[in-house]
Amino acid sequence: MECAQATPAEASSILLIVDDYPENLISMRALLQRPGWQVLTAASGFEALDLLLEHDVDLVLLDVQMPGMDGFEVARLMRGSQRTCHTPIIFLTANEQSRAAVIKGYASGAVDYLFKPFDPQILKPKVQAVLEHQRNRRALQRLSHDLEVARAFNASVLDNAAEGIVVVGEDGLIRFANPAMSRLLNATVQDLQGKEFLDYLQKPHIPVWAGSELLDGYRRGETLRLHDALLRTAPGQQVPVALSCAPLPAEQQAMVVTVLDMSVVRHLHQQLEYQAVTDPLTGLLNRRGFYQTVENLLLRGERTDSVWVLLYLDLDGFKRVNDSLGHDAGDRVLRWVSEQLKACLRPFDILARMGGDEFTALLDLEFPEQAAKIAEKLIERVSICQQIDGLDIALGASIGIATFPDCGANLDGLLRASDIAMYEAKRAGRQQYRFYDHDMNGRARSRLMLEESVRTAIDNRDFNLVYQPQVSIASGQIRGFEALLRWQHPSVGDVPPGLFLPLLEEARLISRLGSWIYQCGAGQRKAWETLFAEDLVLGVSLSGTQFGMPNLVTELRQVLERNGLQARHLEVEVTEEALMHNPDETRKQVRLLRNLGVRVALDDFGSGPCSLSHLRDLELDTLKLDRHLISRLPASSRDAALVRNVIELCRQYGMLVVAEGVETVAQYEWLHANGCEYVQGFLVGQPMMAEDVGDFVQPFDWSTLVR
Repeated sequence: MECAQATPAEASSILLIVDDYPENLISMRALLQRPGWQVLTAASGFEALDLLLEHDVDLVLLDVQMPGMDGFEVARLMRGSQRTCHTPIIFLTANEQSRAAVIKGYASGAVDYLFKPFDPQILKPKVQAVLEHQRNRRALQRLSHDLEVARAFNASVLDNAAEGIVVVGEDGLIRFANPAMSRLLNATVQDLQGKEFLDYLQKPHIPVWAGSELLDGYRRGETLRLHDALLRTAPGQQVPVALSCAPLPAEQQAMVVTVLDMSVVRHLHQQLEYQAVTDPLTGLLNRRGFYQTVENLLLRGERTDSVWVLLYLDLDGFKRVNDSLGHDAGDRVLRWVSEQLKACLRPFDILARMGGDEFTALLDLEFPEQAAKIAEKLIERVSICQQIDGLDIALGASIGIATFPDCGANLDGLLRASDIAMYEAKRAGRQQYRFYDHDMNGRARSRLMLEESVRTAIDNRDFNLVYQPQVSIASGQIRGFEALLRWQHPSVGDVPPGLFLPLLEEARLISRLGSWIYQCGAGQRKAWETLFAEDLVLGVSLSGTQFGMPNLVTELRQVLERNGLQARHLEVEVTEEALMHNPDETRKQVRLLRNLGVRVALDDFGSGPCSLSHLRDLELDTLKLDRHLISRLPASSRDAALVRNVIELCRQYGMLVVAEGVETVAQYEWLHANGCEYVQGFLVGQPMMAEDVGDFVQPFDWSTLVR
């Protein structure tokens, strides 16, 4: 083998000539020797393969007929090697080849055939053209390699970036998302591509992409930054983020959105905020937190049907604990006290430790007097004797109570008033409460005494039922009786229902009486079977609490079965206030009652805010006109017009109408003339004890009332 050497700068292309005749190698090398070409020669196929392993050959001029290994075999081995599979081959032959041989040569990877002897004017241009093509191919390979390296680098940067990166087209669709974005939104990259970016953007709320702030900023070529944004993950969770939206070059017609997960930062911020407003010892709000929370509530002034009441509590005897047992023991006492206070109050009450052994609580109550009961409960709970370091410790508490806005137009005023009231409680002997309003002290104590009396009356069965008849205007026939609750106090006598019924509701005691009322009334209705018509109806009023009980229908069914009554013998009466409390649950409860077969009456219609939509939307059987509305008939033309139209509307809806509180003949005559069907009131009969009902004359003789 002979080789013409060249420096790397000159040898930009390497040629390999393979021929078993040395003179052919010499002549070919001389013919092809030129600047920029490095010519290698090999006398056999084996030598050629060795040189191909050592050098990056750009072109092989390969003799076909050689001893040991012919050109076809060399070409086949070259094409089987990764290193030389793309190296161009020009076959050399001294003999005219058959068509089959030429096809075999091309099949072996040849790009051309040359026949000996060679014409230099043909050989050089062919070699030059092949080498130029090879150089271009190698340059393209290098470029492709460089591009692949750059792509891999960029992909690595995008794949490993901690920030989410998403490319959004002008149409608002996601074109690209990196793995960080996929993890952030809990969706695969494939799932994100092609989706609306706005589907994942919750804040700021952008309903339509066209004309949005993001698209307008992109079209102006501006980078838009949003530091307080929220993304919605695929499962629907919220992620706080900071967004940077920058336009890409115009030909891309897209923007790149960089997303920084702010969850950790937001969590740290929330922790700092929590620490700033929280007492580290007890976990309650501190003074600052209490001020922030309460002032916001008072400034909103949204409460219209309830009252804000502030309790200021100071521990009695706490200094003795600190002085005798040390501050560690004192801290344990304060933590214990905070747990007792939380256990006594409702979750939505606002409780704070203002410092030292002073605590405050803001309560949302229906009546300010209710705070007295809560204060007594707190005092009782804190005064429990406990053991600390083996010693029995007895504490007490003094509580001052102030109401908003009567005792103060802001929190500072409330705190001053409740603080003054608290010191009044201490001067009165400690372990007591005092209202800032002294008149309220008496009302609160009276209310507590009355509530205790109600509890005792329930336990002693001091309540009873009386029955008031409902009579047909047309025939005088008795439709039924309404069962009314009465309380005979052992020392006071009859207690007005208007006094004890609201108290039963507020103290959540009505449910304890409910079962007794149902059973007693149903039993009495059964006992009247021989006295009255078979279709006699017993009406029972339900409070809002009773009507909202989930087991109401089940309990009524059991009462009916126990007393052998038909469901149509029972009519439950519910006020509009109870129906309006939870409309969805109301419709469900009315439907259950109707399915049971029990009649449902709308009670006290016209006593307060009323809505005709209840007559339209609810499956009611009876409407009872309130006695206050009836009392203005027939003198009030406006009330008369209202009642007349309600009666006609109920007739259209197939509902019975009962007028309550009918006391005069004029009222009876007007109701008769305007189509009312039934009346209930003193004109017909007062509420009667069960044993007196049998003496009621039936049918009722209306002629005795004619003037």
